[in-house]
Amino acid sequence: MTPEDVAALAHLRRARDLMDRDYAEPLDVPALAHAALMSPAHFSREFRTAYGETPYSYLMTRRIERAKALPRQGMSVTDTCVAVGSRSAPRARTSTSSSSSRTAVGPSPRATPWCR
Repeated sequence: MTPEDVAALAHLRRARDLMDRDYAEPLDVPALAHAALMSPAHFSREFRTAYGETPYSYLMTRRIERAKALPRQGMSVTDTCVAVGSRSAPRARTSTSSSSSRTAVGPSPRATPWCR
């Protein structure tokens, strides 16, 4: 591994840490690329090579991981979506949020046959 590769990984780690820390903020690839001192296209390619998933996929995975615990604390689905960074109108985004959640974590407990 060359010194340039080590430096690039350090910059990518800075952007990944930003996603982990500020997951509820409106983050986009240009902002993350700026944190990593790279162009957006180069950042996306390098991030996928280093971490095995796109920056957007990584961010959505982090948001869903954090969202899984919030309903257990009594928070509604809409409030949970807003708390983890969904900035769209919750009513309009509920089906999209539900679809993304099902893809990431499986069906809800109510969707299982033994809970009906």
